[in-house]
Amino acid sequence: MRQATIKRNTKETTIALSLNLDEKATPSINTGIAFFDHMLTLFAFHAGINLDLKAEGDLEVDGHHTVEDVGIVLGEAFQKALNDKKGIKRYADNLTPMDESLIRGALDLSNRACLVYDDQLQRENIGSMACENFKEFFVAFVQNARVTLHMQVLYGDNDHHKIEGIFKSLGRLVKEAISIEGREIRSTKGVL
Repeated sequence: MRQATIKRNTKETTIALSLNLDEKATPSINTGIAFFDHMLTLFAFHAGINLDLKAEGDLEVDGHHTVEDVGIVLGEAFQKALNDKKGIKRYADNLTPMDESLIRGALDLSNRACLVYDDQLQRENIGSMACENFKEFFVAFVQNARVTLHMQVLYGDNDHHKIEGIFKSLGRLVKEAISIEGREIRSTKGVL
């Protein structure tokens, strides 16, 4: 089973996360930021994975530390659960519509951290979440999962729909890229 459990305790956050890439289950997510919980739930559902996450952070200061640290821990768990990446499809790309918004995403489980991200958000907040923190989440996730992720909103009017489409797209990308397609490592180098 490709799974990982990570705990992170700092002066700013306390996080416990369990991830199972081979088991679909109803996600259990509580970060104290309701809209972020909603987005992570969508991600886990569309990825077809089991994600349990409990995060307590200094939300009285700002949501930044919680969002960034969740990205760090999710990335670490993802990297650990994938292990040597033997047999995975590795690559995935998609177009994901969310009402009037259209998102283009591409993922390479490359063991190289690279993020290209354009969300075109106009609002400062969605619910209690600062929109600038979405990119911080993806930066932290990509750096710690050591993946290449391209995520772009091609067009859209509603910021809620744009970011919801991004998280659904990421879930779909993960589901495809982690799928087992053989026994070899998908690299001419023989290692990822």
